[in-house]
Amino acid sequence: MDRVSLLRRQPARGQAAADGAPLTVVPPLPEAAPATAAWAAARRILAIRLDNLGDVLMTTPALRALRDAAPDRHITLLASGAGAALAPHLPEVDAVITASGPWMPGGDITPAALQATLERLRAGAFDAAVIFTVYSQNPLPAAMLCWQAGIPLRLAHCRENPYHLLSDWLPDPEPHALLRHEVRRQLDLVGHVGAHTADTRMSFRVLAADRERALRELAAAGIDPGRPYMVVHPGASAPSRRYPPERFAAALRRLAALSGAAMPQVVLTGDASEAALVDSVRASAPAATLAGQLSLGELAAVLEGAALLLANNTGPVHLAAALGRPVVDLYALTNPQHAPWKTPSRVLYEDVPCRYCYRSVCPQGHHACLHLLDPERVATAARELLDLGAETAAPRPLISPAGG
Repeated sequence: MDRVSLLRRQPARGQAAADGAPLTVVPPLPEAAPATAAWAAARRILAIRLDNLGDVLMTTPALRALRDAAPDRHITLLASGAGAALAPHLPEVDAVITASGPWMPGGDITPAALQATLERLRAGAFDAAVIFTVYSQNPLPAAMLCWQAGIPLRLAHCRENPYHLLSDWLPDPEPHALLRHEVRRQLDLVGHVGAHTADTRMSFRVLAADRERALRELAAAGIDPGRPYMVVHPGASAPSRRYPPERFAAALRRLAALSGAAMPQVVLTGDASEAALVDSVRASAPAATLAGQLSLGELAAVLEGAALLLANNTGPVHLAAALGRPVVDLYALTNPQHAPWKTPSRVLYEDVPCRYCYRSVCPQGHHACLHLLDPERVATAARELLDLGAETAAPRPLISPAGG
């Protein structure tokens, strides 16, 4: 692949919308790749995505493309525990195998566990494997696993020459020659073997049982789902992507001043480990909390009914985007590829010389790309999106009057 995208940097006080990013990426036009006879005939596909929840969500359009190319295909997702939790909610996935590899972060992995994964892959009798990675991940360990499992077709982006480990190799142009959204990266990958889709939105299927439980959780927290509410998610797995809790609180106070009687109810979310963080926001800004109380499906149901999500750039942003909900994304400039995709959004940050460090901990120690972001700008962006939603369409109800 020798196509190079054109980049236009936005002003320092940047905002992006819909499928934008902290910089405007003019994506390369997909090359119309016809499927080879072998890929066209492949019916049992292994899709490998071993990182986080948001990464799997951003891969769902590519999974749909694989399905659209042959509707009778059976697609198995090989994923980490976090990614595997999505499987019941992904219409493109027929089965899931939970695994981890020593070449990926998180989790203890032993040779015996890796051998057990290999045996499961052999038993799966897969015709083909697609290895989905971000640019900084090496696909070759997963490719070796697939080669050992006897999977004849193996597709991935790769910076090194994979020789026989990949049957279909896309030399990786990122980030030195090309910057593109993560969704586009994976669509380009499967497009190389003739898999395309007209629907490039992300997928997430909310289950009725999760809606019912979420309704009860909201009511118990004092939130009336019949009235507008917004979700605030102040946590993030990487310290470099966390806006300070006192600034979240300041933004909420300013939003209340801008909104008056139109201020939506506020509910804070996070996992159990983020309860103290959520409490520090609540200490100076009125809000209900569901921190540590929601399953993944219940969180999605809460987001589905929300007028807005205000969050750091983390998994719930991609979940809200998959559900088509408006997002104010406080976007640390660690990388430009993971902005909200195809949903109304405001992507807020302060431009810094050290942008795109691709680090989980700020290497400069100042976190300026987020810590210099004025809460006034956050509140104004939230009010703009709330007004836009009121003008276009009301948030979808969490539960229909019939309870369905």
